[in-house]
Amino acid sequence: MAIAAPSSFTTSYQLTHPIRFVTAAALFDGHDAAINIVRRLLQAAGAEVIHLGHNRSVDEIVSTAIAEDVQGIAISSYQGGHLEFFKYLIDRLRASGYGSVRVYGGGGGVIVPEEIAELETYGVAKIFSPEDGRVMGLQGMIDHMLRECDLPLAAPPDFGRLQVSETGNIGRAITYVEAGRLNPDELPRPATSGVVLGITGTGGAGKSSLVDELVRRFLADQPTKTVAILSVDPTQRRTGGALLGDRIRMNAIYRPQVYMRSLATRAANVAISNALPLAIRVVQAAGYDLVMVETAGIGQADSAIVDLTDLNLYVMTSDYGAASQLEKIDMLSHADLIVINKFDKRGAADALRDVRKQIQRVQRHFGEPIENMPVFGTIASQFNDAGVNQLYQALLAVIRQKAPIDYPVMLAAPSSELPYPPAGGAAAVPSTSLPQHSHYLSRIAETIRSYRQRVQQQAERARVAYGCALALQALQDNVPAMAGLYTPEQLVEPSLDPAVRTLRQRYQAALLDLTSLNLALLQRWEAQVEAY
Repeated sequence: MAIAAPSSFTTSYQLTHPIRFVTAAALFDGHDAAINIVRRLLQAAGAEVIHLGHNRSVDEIVSTAIAEDVQGIAISSYQGGHLEFFKYLIDRLRASGYGSVRVYGGGGGVIVPEEIAELETYGVAKIFSPEDGRVMGLQGMIDHMLRECDLPLAAPPDFGRLQVSETGNIGRAITYVEAGRLNPDELPRPATSGVVLGITGTGGAGKSSLVDELVRRFLADQPTKTVAILSVDPTQRRTGGALLGDRIRMNAIYRPQVYMRSLATRAANVAISNALPLAIRVVQAAGYDLVMVETAGIGQADSAIVDLTDLNLYVMTSDYGAASQLEKIDMLSHADLIVINKFDKRGAADALRDVRKQIQRVQRHFGEPIENMPVFGTIASQFNDAGVNQLYQALLAVIRQKAPIDYPVMLAAPSSELPYPPAGGAAAVPSTSLPQHSHYLSRIAETIRSYRQRVQQQAERARVAYGCALALQALQDNVPAMAGLYTPEQLVEPSLDPAVRTLRQRYQAALLDLTSLNLALLQRWEAQVEAY
């Protein structure tokens, strides 16, 4: 007889307040299947999830939780170091003044009941065990987390501490902005307003990876300056939840000069949040020199970001369809710089030419060569990419030209530690090697197969030599010690028995077929065994 599942298995807790979670797998843990299921269920229940992915340190998780002003942290840990990891996490939160953030964890059977009790006594809100999964079900565990984190707004921000070093206070101020509870008149006016760079483009174009690379270059070039990143992702219309996943692509942001805050649109079919204008004012009030605003992936007609920024960067790929589709992209008329990312894809060079032509038309640069249009091909996933270097230098030039009049002189410095574009400036195309990079996985596989084949051949020759040596010893012949070789005279001695002569020659031939490295390994073998 079928037994009906308890209602807690099938119904989801209904939120009364916006809930934000950080989800991650612990450091040295590459198992992200469990945490991916958890964050998807949290999103489906209406939570906004800042997902960090796998192999994340306590420092990354804690700094993210503070800057993002979350109510909860969910971590999967299958690497065996859970006692030290979770205790250190709790210690760091308490030391930072954010002990109220609730921490949840799980690790299947890796975390035994005695350790679960120890961690929960120490301050972890809940470690879910396999038995919890059996009794509560996945949805029951999610409901438990949401119920405990569904709290009213925490204490308001302290505007006297709205500064670069106080990322938690900045995060709390933006939370109040999103809740509609912040009076703009309360914000202090900074001595200088940091320039605002809008970064927008189609979904999947690599905006987050490009932002990370630009931040890396900015801080390497001007280490005393500060950057704030406001990254917007869409809210799901059906569930009200959101995946705020841009941090998973960013590795240069975990340093004191950088603040990042992820925002959900909290509305459908828009690329920016209603809270974004005031959020920009918050980070400007904190004194950041450069504010980078990354929008959610946009369609052809969405250019709302230009009303909030001083200059704009549009990111796309070569997969836009026919050249006529470019005429429908409104942002091409407004962007100061255009990037064709993933330039290693086939057809990227043709796309570069077509986009330059379109920019020449819509921005009315008819008097300039098409090669000078501000369009760059980049491979943001590639280390020290020439195209990103050129883009960075062009960005500095645009900032000098278009920044607000009270913008700090810092970015107007003519010198830079990073290389300038070669002759032609924006026209320079990054060096790519499409033929050499195609089918590289098959070449790796072929290299491994060839290596294994060589190893088998070398092992077979060593076995032949060893067999011959054993036969010669049985015939009471003087075999050279430790895979040694016979002299030419010893191989052709007239007095030798024909069978011994043949065995000596086959032994010698087998050893000479070995590489010098493998022969040396055999000759040192007994000494190496003795050393061990």
